[in-house]
Amino acid sequence: MTDTAEWREAPEESGAGRSAVRRVPQAPDRDIPVRGRADESAGEQRQGYRPLWVEEPARRHPLPDPVRTAAVRAVLVVAVTLIQAIVAFLCTMAESWLAFPMVISSVASTLVATWAVADVWVTRQVWNQRYGVVSEPSSTARSLRRERRARRRQERAALREQERIRRRGGAGQLSHS
Repeated sequence: MTDTAEWREAPEESGAGRSAVRRVPQAPDRDIPVRGRADESAGEQRQGYRPLWVEEPARRHPLPDPVRTAAVRAVLVVAVTLIQAIVAFLCTMAESWLAFPMVISSVASTLVATWAVADVWVTRQVWNQRYGVVSEPSSTARSLRRERRARRRQERAALREQERIRRRGGAGQLSHS
């Protein structure tokens, strides 16, 4: 092996299967070798190829299932509405008899599209309310609560001290003289 060879684990293989990959010094764009050797075959050059990124599966869906379903439905309805509006416009420009029915259906479709988009928002709100987004109190609320707790702690400590003095029979005296 030369000084440019390197052992590394291929990302698509498990820990059990390791492979040696020969890396050729490359330019910053990773596709162009810095110094190409004429004696290298195409197979060796392909072996040194590294993808720019490795796709990883998403940890979780960005949207809950009901919200994603409503969003897909809304996108489809809005797309159909836009197509209807374009057809209505073109029919109007061509002075076709189909222009009036297309304009009427575009208006109705616009109302349905508005409902579909509002449905996404409502579904999201309902999902958040039912399954609860964990809300974190703001730093202001947290600090105010901390101050209130400290104040209560001091008041309780003062009450305990008064009770201890009273139990001793000091009747409010701090020292026995």
